[in-house]
Amino acid sequence: MNKPQILIVEDDAAVSNLIATTMETQNYQYHRARTGAGAVMDALSYRPDVILLDLGLPDMDGVEIIKKIRSWSNVPIIVVSARSEDTDKVAALDAGADDYLTKPFSVDELLARLRVALRRVRYDSEKTSAESSTYENGTLKIDYAAGCVYRAGDEIHLTPIEYKLLCALARNTGKVLTHNYILKEVWGNPDGVDLPSLRVFMATLRKKLEADPSHPQFIQTHIGVGYRMLRQE
Repeated sequence: MNKPQILIVEDDAAVSNLIATTMETQNYQYHRARTGAGAVMDALSYRPDVILLDLGLPDMDGVEIIKKIRSWSNVPIIVVSARSEDTDKVAALDAGADDYLTKPFSVDELLARLRVALRRVRYDSEKTSAESSTYENGTLKIDYAAGCVYRAGDEIHLTPIEYKLLCALARNTGKVLTHNYILKEVWGNPDGVDLPSLRVFMATLRKKLEADPSHPQFIQTHIGVGYRMLRQE
């Protein structure tokens, strides 16, 4: 099993170092961000399993960070903050935080909260794996077992790369996938594949998938970031 990936968002160096050391003792991998903007970009780039988030950052309030991340991801977010008022906790939880830990905190309690969040991640992953081997989104259907794709009942013939691209997007419906994530997911070692090549493959996939590629219904482009599979009614 891969090591859990933890994103630590904290501008206080002492607290950040304490949490980082704690992650090392538990054999967790981690990345650190000191600003809200950095936190959002790292959440997109590294796709962590859990985010540990301080609310009082120099450039952006933590609640706004939660709202931004929740617009495209369900990653568990544990707030670790000196704000102890109930109104602050409610605001963070209402925005989409999963848990709230007040500073100063016990390392043992932090690890306990983290284990709970990681159990949820594993449960969600196992539940997804146990579900039907078909994917349906509006008129789009993927039969993973047969490796076939259908639109409005008609089979669409895709190249192996196009199929892998579509599956990566489908399995993360509603989430923005960065260019780097897609390159690693589809090609494994992206060193020999450049961004223009990815755009070409995505364009050919859209031509086969979308009724009107100039007004896509399924695959949304996030300029400078990546792509997202949109959920259809």
